[in-house]
Amino acid sequence: MKPISILLADDHTLVREGIRALVEKLPTVKVVGEAKDGREALRLVKGRKPDLILMDIAMPGLNGLEATARVSKEFPDVKVIILSMYANEEYVREAINAGAAGYLLKRSAAAELEHAITAVARGEKYFSPLVSAHITRDRDGHLSADRAWIERLTPRQREILQLIAERHSTKDIAGILNISVKTVETHRAQLMERLDIHDVPGLVRFAIRARLVSIEE
Repeated sequence: MKPISILLADDHTLVREGIRALVEKLPTVKVVGEAKDGREALRLVKGRKPDLILMDIAMPGLNGLEATARVSKEFPDVKVIILSMYANEEYVREAINAGAAGYLLKRSAAAELEHAITAVARGEKYFSPLVSAHITRDRDGHLSADRAWIERLTPRQREILQLIAERHSTKDIAGILNISVKTVETHRAQLMERLDIHDVPGLVRFAIRARLVSIEE
């Protein structure tokens, strides 16, 4: 039987190592790569072609939800399980909307991780019992005002907003995204106009409130 090939995506090295140690004990699983952010995960998916990704949410550069949406669109055969510390209803809903096949809490037992991987590899869905109650609710339920605004932005606008909130300079953002400085400035101006926010600190505060970036670090 061919092993299930897995890519790990988490910005914390110790977390990745811990997950890898657990996963590699499973006889039907093979880890084919590790990524420290969503953008690196996308590059590795293209080259390593894993069956499944264990994806964190709060990662720098390109967060896990945005990366999941891109994987679902560009690599529809690759399944994603969100592996997160957040049991928040909005995150669960957004993960489903992004195309995640599963949502597992980091405090879950190793046996549940194995069950989730096996189920998703078979083409099923798997959600931790602690978050599964959110799935039965109306997906069009209430979002916070800030999250609702985030969903109205384009993927590129959300990407640039996250990089701004992570304190990258305009030049850095241009280099990361391989676009011109002028293009970054245009996107930033459009963000400010669309969100009715008139300075960079305001954009940073908005991104934090909307959970586009984490302040836990």
